[in-house]
Amino acid sequence: MRTIIGRFKYFRTLGGNRNGKKGQLYEGKAKKVFATDDPNAYIVSYKDDATAFNGQKKGTIAEKGIINNKVSNHLMKMLEENGIPTHLIEELSDRETLVKKVTIVPLEVIVRNIAAGSLSKRLGLPEGKKLAKTVLEYSYKDDELGDPMINDYHVFAMELATPEELKTIAGYAFKINDLLAAYLKDLGIELIDFKLEFGKTPTAGSSSPTKFRPTPAASGTARRAKSLTRTVSAATWAASKGRTTK
Repeated sequence: MRTIIGRFKYFRTLGGNRNGKKGQLYEGKAKKVFATDDPNAYIVSYKDDATAFNGQKKGTIAEKGIINNKVSNHLMKMLEENGIPTHLIEELSDRETLVKKVTIVPLEVIVRNIAAGSLSKRLGLPEGKKLAKTVLEYSYKDDELGDPMINDYHVFAMELATPEELKTIAGYAFKINDLLAAYLKDLGIELIDFKLEFGKTPTAGSSSPTKFRPTPAASGTARRAKSLTRTVSAATWAASKGRTTK
């Protein structure tokens, strides 16, 4: 049986050229996805495009794709080493990574440690206030609807995930929060909040998805010293300061 997110100690050689790269399947705000000779593997190519407010604001940052690729893979490996399965198979180049094919769960999973951004606006909390308890939020992943916030009852009513699956997702989210917070603390960075997405891999010998894996499309907020800094991801922010490794 496969695990639910991706993993890094899993390498394979694809037939044909080294990558087995075939036609483009998808292009999003930050990456392109290509088919490969292996029906259970994709190649993700990271772009230099930068967007905000669901793509309403757009720009380009030189070599952003390279940073996103390397930092995402670095953190995925760290999570794997600590028992969190991911979709990572192998980094192929500065911009491209081989990943497992997954069926995406249409939820954005948001973890908040300190009040900032939309949480502060919604609840009137001052920016930078440490929350008494870590907050877990879900948004329905739909750009046309503006990714509306939902709760577990909505998740079950819309059949986006089963109670068992949502329990697994929440458990992974809190564990990832603990791991990332500790890792970034060693770099002098405080983890404010971040977002995860999960996908399901098929059971061996079956085409039906069974387990979840976090994707490297996580976004979040990190704080160094006493200033709040919004970034594509807390890890990318660290990388921009030359702090990608311990």
